[in-house]
Amino acid sequence: MPNLQTVSGLADFNALSPADAERELMACCASPAFARAVAALRPHRDLAQLTATADTAVRALDWPDVLEALGAHPRIGERTTEKWSRQEQAGVGEDVLADLARGNRDYEDRFGHVYLICATGLTGRQMLDRLNERLLNDEESERRVVRDELAKITRLRMAKLVGVA
Repeated sequence: MPNLQTVSGLADFNALSPADAERELMACCASPAFARAVAALRPHRDLAQLTATADTAVRALDWPDVLEALGAHPRIGERTTEKWSRQEQAGVGEDVLADLARGNRDYEDRFGHVYLICATGLTGRQMLDRLNERLLNDEESERRVVRDELAKITRLRMAKLVGVA
């Protein structure tokens, strides 16, 4: 599991050994292929370049690598001890938990993986509404949406990693 204590800014991140950088990057997107790609392109001059690199790396992942990254994400509405996930899902209230649990099961039955949404700033009702809309997607369309959501989450977490958010 990532340490998340070794990085206190972009300069520190750039100075990490490749193995340490990859370990830290796994907290942003839990795909070793992603972590290798972003770590290999250091140094990054600023957050914009770092997040652009991360975005490109997420979008270049093969689908099995995306599934590996999804495996590290808790279901929307599930209580977790992981700090960033707790913060990101802060908008989920008790009023939608049962509906989200049901929707998560339907989504996983349909697509074979966890429902992923960039939850930051969304209410539980908004997350549920989007889940219900996405259940109507075909598999190819949903894969595009999943990549977009994973890229959004990763960008936010990259900023947290280097202490900008």
